[in-house]
Amino acid sequence: MDKQEAYSFFGRRRKKGNSADQGVFEYTGRYMISLDPSNQESGLNALRSSAGVAAVERVRGADFMNVAELLERPDVSVFFEDLAVAVVEVRPEQRHALVTAAEAEPSIIAAEPERVVYAMTSAGPTQARTEFYPAYRSDEDVVAGQTRAETAMAQGPAWDEQSFTWGLQAIRATESGLTGRGVRVAVLDTGVDTDHPDLVGCIEEKMSFVAGEAVEDGAGHGTHCIGIVAGPARPQQGPRYGVACDAQILAAKVLSNAGSGFDGQILAGIAWAIARGARVISMSLGAPVQQGEPFPQTYEILAQRALERGAVIVAAAGDDSQRPLSIKPVSRPANCPSILAVAALDKSLAPSFFSNGGINDQGGEVNIAAPGRDVHSAAPDGGYQTMNGTSMATPHVAGVLALLAEAHPDASAADLVAGLKAGAFPLTQPTRDIGAGLLRAP
Repeated sequence: MDKQEAYSFFGRRRKKGNSADQGVFEYTGRYMISLDPSNQESGLNALRSSAGVAAVERVRGADFMNVAELLERPDVSVFFEDLAVAVVEVRPEQRHALVTAAEAEPSIIAAEPERVVYAMTSAGPTQARTEFYPAYRSDEDVVAGQTRAETAMAQGPAWDEQSFTWGLQAIRATESGLTGRGVRVAVLDTGVDTDHPDLVGCIEEKMSFVAGEAVEDGAGHGTHCIGIVAGPARPQQGPRYGVACDAQILAAKVLSNAGSGFDGQILAGIAWAIARGARVISMSLGAPVQQGEPFPQTYEILAQRALERGAVIVAAAGDDSQRPLSIKPVSRPANCPSILAVAALDKSLAPSFFSNGGINDQGGEVNIAAPGRDVHSAAPDGGYQTMNGTSMATPHVAGVLALLAEAHPDASAADLVAGLKAGAFPLTQPTRDIGAGLLRAP
């Protein structure tokens, strides 16, 4: 996508509708700005002088203590200096001036409206289908949308889950001698139950980027995903469910207890994770896109800079489809070429009916597929639960990347991605739906 395309969304504010086809997303009124790292000041000066952006607060190095509050202030723009990315406030009457300044200033690489993202927890089988994170739907809610024949087919082979979840068996994590020891994996989500007996030993650091909320997980989604990445070899109850049992987790809360957030919080989480030395950044989040919609250039630039610093970003492909009748495009930011997009498989090793597909050009392809249905993992208050979605498939991939990083500590991030894809087991489904194939542990 060229620079002009990055500006094509300026001045448009879509209203929330009932489906992705109707534009089910909102803008915050702020903008994400990517600058040339070698000429940051020229870009910032152009934004100040021409567009009157709000006062800029710089975030440098490892100091992220007040970022959540800064992102909430309407009189402040936040600049993540190490990655040359900013979230800027600008008055409505100055938005056209911002576009003009961005187009004219060579040091401004991309400028895009900030979007809201949502994650909705399930209230039970009668809950309406969520529009952004169907992974939060209960098992009953998921199954209700299918015929009995489809449900039976999705059960697949009879997996014995007394000792290991079906997902760990399918990706052969049970046969790997690797544990992810010494590898830092950042999980950007709704936080974590820091007192969960299965997880207390794996949380290396934690940070909330949601103003007024601690990192504690009030939704359950983040705890579940962290459990899939690094749950222990011997849980307090039930089968083993963690891929990389000795990985060190960096838990970043970028979505609120109500399940909502915005791009600025995710950018902050990525910057924090890179500053903390994460080798893998797992993001079971996103927002739907329309067919033909280009990938967000700011996220793509940030993902490239993460790769240069040794970190791989993995994201959920999205759960907006109703296969076989309707296949929706890979969600953002997973649709960026430099972010690994993960599809979900059911127990028959077929794409789950909700899993999005690679139907958009210019990025937007599925890169790999992993278990994402009937996935058992940790839950808040020291419990466990079963969830569905590409949100659950994504941390399986993050865990396997941690195993690869342990096995090859000197490998570049690009080498880890290449090794992950090369190790995938080929399936019969189209590449559009499964990418390189079924995830496999080294």
